[in-house]
Amino acid sequence: MATNGVSETQVKPEVDTGAGDAPERTPDHAKLLENGLNVKIANKLDDIFKTGKLTFEDLDGRAFEALKEFPTDGALAVLAQFVDSNLDHVSNKSAYLCGMMKTYRQKQKSSTTSATPNIPKGPDEEKIKAILERTGYSLDVTTGQRKYGGPPPDWEGAEPGPGCEVFCGKIPKEVFEDELILLFEKSGKIYDLRLMMDPMTGTNRGYAFITYTTKEEAEQAHKDLDNYEIKPGRKLKVNISVPNLLGLSNAIIYSSPDDKRKNRGFCFLEYESHKAASVAKKKLGSRPIRVWNCDIIVDWADPQEEPDSETMAKVKVLYVRNLKSDFNEEKIKELFEPFGPILRIKKLKDYAFVHFEEREHAVNAMNELNGKEVNGVPIEISLAKPPSDKKKKEEMLRAREKRMMVMLQQRGQ
Repeated sequence: MATNGVSETQVKPEVDTGAGDAPERTPDHAKLLENGLNVKIANKLDDIFKTGKLTFEDLDGRAFEALKEFPTDGALAVLAQFVDSNLDHVSNKSAYLCGMMKTYRQKQKSSTTSATPNIPKGPDEEKIKAILERTGYSLDVTTGQRKYGGPPPDWEGAEPGPGCEVFCGKIPKEVFEDELILLFEKSGKIYDLRLMMDPMTGTNRGYAFITYTTKEEAEQAHKDLDNYEIKPGRKLKVNISVPNLLGLSNAIIYSSPDDKRKNRGFCFLEYESHKAASVAKKKLGSRPIRVWNCDIIVDWADPQEEPDSETMAKVKVLYVRNLKSDFNEEKIKELFEPFGPILRIKKLKDYAFVHFEEREHAVNAMNELNGKEVNGVPIEISLAKPPSDKKKKEEMLRAREKRMMVMLQQRGQ
């Protein structure tokens, strides 16, 4: 029966006891060994090839690399679960196998490997087969999603736009698309239905997205099925999906030069219009927000006064960004001094200002060194903007501090 999780049942690998007892191998067995696989894993895969559920051509480079890095016992357990799974609707078997290996690792890390979870029986395959034969739709199964349709077999033109999709929440864990399709197609023609799956348990995640061919059909589904009792005492929550981008056009996040996996604690969000930015700020600032267990504060970015071209034509100072903490002023001097005499260098956190005596030397250094890797990190160099009027800058900082204090008081912090 189909499952999206991986059983932890220990598998006894096949052992060749002698020439007479050794099973006959397919021509692909040698190819598996040539790809660097452990002989026990190669034997198990070759046995699966014989079933017709998987072919050598189904496996890509990612699958081979994952199998080579995987513990032998774990790989054998995953392959045993893989061959027992219903793969009729799995279009990318290599990716599906990689997903099962990932799930196996996650279970080990969460210390759940000692007990085999109660895997649900899955959808009724006879019902699924009847639905697919009647509609001509496809069903694509991965470890994280079961997707029906998209597009329908007779579809022409672009896919449905905003307002055609509904979000269905509070789905019982034991419910699959064989029930959901029959329910939601009563309200209109389904373009696609995506049921989100939890590979750790083999159950659904409690929600799905259903796209209709028109907005009217989506609205009808909301009217028909919101608070619909799909099981005794279990009611669905069905709403029209609303894009949550709010006119967001760009997000700028600066990473730490010492650890690219970490950001610097702030980001800038650019919106298509001031109105869109105002709406986003109002929604995000109206209540306390925690992201990865951290309180965040949302405020307007300070406007930057761009100097005119005449002013910038006189700049002899370089702004150097993305410097590691151990790259001090002395090392910066060694890097830039070959281009000309330097008046002074000021290093602050992960950036620095390099003051040249001559503008020509500064420009030459920028052109030559911008993008150069320093301690494994590409540095970014530009002409430094002259400092704005000191009084204006102080007023701007005081206003920002006042806004922050008001926000913190409102949140009781």
